[in-house]
Amino acid sequence: MNYWVVGATWGHDDQAERFYLRGTWQMGYDEAEQPGYADKINRIKQGDRIAVKKRDGKGASTISIKAIGVVKDVAEGIVYIDWVVTNLERHVSCKNYFGTIHGPVNDKIWRNEAFCL
Repeated sequence: MNYWVVGATWGHDDQAERFYLRGTWQMGYDEAEQPGYADKINRIKQGDRIAVKKRDGKGASTISIKAIGVVKDVAEGIVYIDWVVTNLERHVSCKNYFGTIHGPVNDKIWRNEAFCL
């Protein structure tokens, strides 16, 4: 099982509620714009854990974990998720996790802080 940290803001539009309602996550770029991100999405597997994060502000040393879920499937760039908890406000060290997708997360201490239920 791997752990992934993802963003839910496309430009200035927060997509988190839409993702929670649909049981999905996807990046706000097409594959040609961000091929490295697409490669990471293709590495996500059923049973992996995923957390939605949001920046705590410009220059902040923390990010907020907003939701945690378990991956059900990945198809055509869409990650299907069973959201275990949403509407979190858990502040953790940013670890430079400012982009759209990060992982797999190997830092066990940070992972435990971010993903604990």
